[in-house]
Amino acid sequence: MSKTKNKADAWKEAKKRCQLNEADIQMAKELGMTPKSLTKNIPSKDQQWKAPVKVWVRNMYEEKFGKVLTEKTSNNQKRQDKKAINSIEWDDLPF
Repeated sequence: MSKTKNKADAWKEAKKRCQLNEADIQMAKELGMTPKSLTKNIPSKDQQWKAPVKVWVRNMYEEKFGKVLTEKTSNNQKRQDKKAINSIEWDDLPF
């Protein structure tokens, strides 16, 4: 059980350090990458020629599978966004 927990923590750390989303993590896992391989490929300031990890993973995935996974937003999230837009109080507007 602790091994699974360590793996999950390693993926969370890689996600945070490499600025990835769930779709990027999924693509990296399907490519057989590990969290360590992702963090090792973060470009330093001397490596201006190196693409960010997010771009690197997407390019490799597209070369292998011919498409890129996208992160899906749920219908519930879309409804909440519409409610937030529609809930503007007209009395609070400055004009």
